[in-house]
Amino acid sequence: MNSMRRTGKARCAPCRTKACRTEGKDCFDAAEAHLSLYGDERITALHRAATAIEGRHYCEEPRLNEIILFGKEMGFRKIGLAFCIGLAEEARTIERILSGHFEVESVCCKVSGVNKQQLDLEQIDEEANDEVMCNPAGQAEVLNRAGTELNVICGLCVGHDAIFSLVSEAPITTLIAKDRVLAHNPIGAVYCPYLRRQFEAGADESK
Repeated sequence: MNSMRRTGKARCAPCRTKACRTEGKDCFDAAEAHLSLYGDERITALHRAATAIEGRHYCEEPRLNEIILFGKEMGFRKIGLAFCIGLAEEARTIERILSGHFEVESVCCKVSGVNKQQLDLEQIDEEANDEVMCNPAGQAEVLNRAGTELNVICGLCVGHDAIFSLVSEAPITTLIAKDRVLAHNPIGAVYCPYLRRQFEAGADESK
């Protein structure tokens, strides 16, 4: 890790050549340190399974089926589903599909019904007295207690997904990234030139 710090700022996104892929170039002088990370048996198993699914089904399967294939490759029996209440209908369908292959534990973002005022949290409606907070730490803890081997995120809010990831004991993959404005297709903000121009203008103004 220290060798990575000595290489300076990471700026892979603007790079046009991606010589790491085409020439095996080690821009960070960190290949040896990175390889050592795969000495962890858990990481090695996950990486081997993920690479196998990529190799066997490249550009052939939707993400939902990739998750099923990955879980089977890992030998998982119990899958956790952490979903936003706004995607409850989708979660029912996803659970039904996953249940054809695994035991599924699902938990809603409003689990335990904790009022936002108990933690002095900002509300959507400041006049309301009964706004229930999203509880990503609680969602993760429910699935930890259930002993899930892989947890699937379905539409948790930005930041709440980060909290869930911190607390979850099982590895995590995301099936749905929430975007209330773009029908849960966040990359649409990049693909649509009208929206992209708005972001780029905002970035210029902030400099």
